Amino acid sequence: MPHVDLLLIGTGSGNSILSEEFAGRTVAIVERGTFGGTCLNVGCIPTKMFVHTADVAATPGSSSRFGVDETLDQVRWADIRDRIFGRIDPIAAGGLEYRTSHQDNAHVQVYQGTARFTGERRVQVTPNDGGPEVEVTADQVVVAAGGRPFIPAIDGLADIDFHTSDTIMRLDRLPRHLTVLGGGFVGSELAHVFSSLGVAVTVINRSEALLRGEDEEVSARFTEIASEHWDVRLNTRVRSAASHGTAIHLELEGPDGSTTLETDELLVAVGRVPNSDLLDATAGGLGVNPAGLLVVDEYQRTTVDGVWALGDICSPWQLKHVANHEARIVQHNLLHPDRLRASDHRYVPHAVFSSPQVASVGLTEKQARAQGIDISVARQAYADIAYGWAMEDTTGFAKLVAEKGTGRLLGAHIIGPQAPTLIQTLIQAMSFDQDVREVARGQYWIHPAMPELVENALLQLD
Repeated sequence: MPHVDLLLIGTGSGNSILSEEFAGRTVAIVERGTFGGTCLNVGCIPTKMFVHTADVAATPGSSSRFGVDETLDQVRWADIRDRIFGRIDPIAAGGLEYRTSHQDNAHVQVYQGTARFTGERRVQVTPNDGGPEVEVTADQVVVAAGGRPFIPAIDGLADIDFHTSDTIMRLDRLPRHLTVLGGGFVGSELAHVFSSLGVAVTVINRSEALLRGEDEEVSARFTEIASEHWDVRLNTRVRSAASHGTAIHLELEGPDGSTTLETDELLVAVGRVPNSDLLDATAGGLGVNPAGLLVVDEYQRTTVDGVWALGDICSPWQLKHVANHEARIVQHNLLHPDRLRASDHRYVPHAVFSSPQVASVGLTEKQARAQGIDISVARQAYADIAYGWAMEDTTGFAKLVAEKGTGRLLGAHIIGPQAPTLIQTLIQAMSFDQDVREVARGQYWIHPAMPELVENALLQLD
């Protein structure tokens, strides 16, 4: 039975923990999927590479308003797909090769298989290649095993060939029609990708709005715009799914009663679940909350001494930048147990790279009012700044929520071009507790650049 100083489960952000300072420790790494984790292989990086391509493809559709007549002559799906994964796949393979073969990792043993806890700091590894199982014990364990797409209980779904975000980007060819089940960030981003590449897209959403976790005004505006480009079915659920030849038939229940939708491909994008069940976490004594997330304290310690967790398996945000932050915290705490650092989850931003883009941090107006905070709310349209004129943007806006009296920014929400970039100034202001008046007037804002959207919104706050 191998025993190591440190056992890492998962090679996403967890893999970054192994700096040269761990050279004197024996380490085991277990990875059940592709080396590098969700973000690299099936998440943030490939999706954003597809999104940028989609943005390029969508340009001719709006160019005529600028007096420039462009046409989209052809979409070479195989070339698009292979360019993206031709860059990503070698990175994943190179990461595995580095950990298994490089002289810097002579103290590291990599197991490609599924880890299941059999006791405290004790796991049984079932190799992917069907080889003999191995039981590994460790003084310290870091659980960074991530999550996976949630598959809803729909009659017939298990009997048809459907896709999740793990598989949809590697399609052999573009379908004529794609149905997306789910109106969250994954579904909205991929709907934009395939729609821009010429695929007819239907989005089925159980609630009354897309991106309903966003500020209500942002969600409403996004739903309005999306409905102009996609066939959006709100307040609708899938009752059953079945294959009919090469097509998929979906029985829907919506505001107008029962209908049948025929589609070429189905993307199920209704959320993600942590992999704690695959790990049999409770057998290792680890606390698990009702959502399936491992219970951790502010130092990323689980309920078992010597076991730490980070990323999607314990974080409700399920964001790569959160996992990276938590990995740095765990790394420090492993190396300096007498000087523990706490994770900072005060102002966690997120973005949706669809069309339009959306970015948010902090409280929505509804949340702030529910807390009884005396607030000031400001709205600034892209159409009312000079660069907005240049872009002919008539739908985007920034919305800020601040506390009256203190001038403390409580939340920021942007929908429109480059929203994830524009919001960074506001994340900084919140993180460093800057007064909105200081942010607005304490620096130069380049004219007529897009950040004037933020400047003008700040100046409106009471």
